[in-house]
Amino acid sequence: MPIIELETRIQANIDVVFDLSRSIDLHLISSKQTHEKAIAGKTSGLIELGETVTWKAKHLGIYQTLTTQISAYDKPRYFVDEQIQGIFKSFKHEHLFTVENGETIMMDRFHYVSPFGILGKLVDWLFLETYMTQFLKTRNMSIKEIAEDSIVSAKLLNPDS
Repeated sequence: MPIIELETRIQANIDVVFDLSRSIDLHLISSKQTHEKAIAGKTSGLIELGETVTWKAKHLGIYQTLTTQISAYDKPRYFVDEQIQGIFKSFKHEHLFTVENGETIMMDRFHYVSPFGILGKLVDWLFLETYMTQFLKTRNMSIKEIAEDSIVSAKLLNPDS
């Protein structure tokens, strides 16, 4: 089972980074390249413990749907989203947040099991792990850029104000 671990240092308040990380709207911004849409469950705003979202996106040239649920939550330190339906045999994405020297450290731990047994392991080795790492890095750079721009992050997190 591959585990992708990424650390992103962000010059922003931990609460802002935490909220942007669970923002459906920010996820849509960060995944334009895959034509991602939230089609069921929580489709905008901030996802909370126990809530689900179903995504439709084009990954590796194929449209797929994936439903995840927030299965653990300790604001502003930790939350987990896990696949409850989708292409992977399973996945668990841990989001961890700490503060060090005035900056927020956002850590991702993405555990997944590919479908198709031995063939899935070959796909991991050939390209899937690299593809998923790049997808997560792109998402994290969007979070970083928006979090470090207090005007944009405030508008995204408080659209009615």
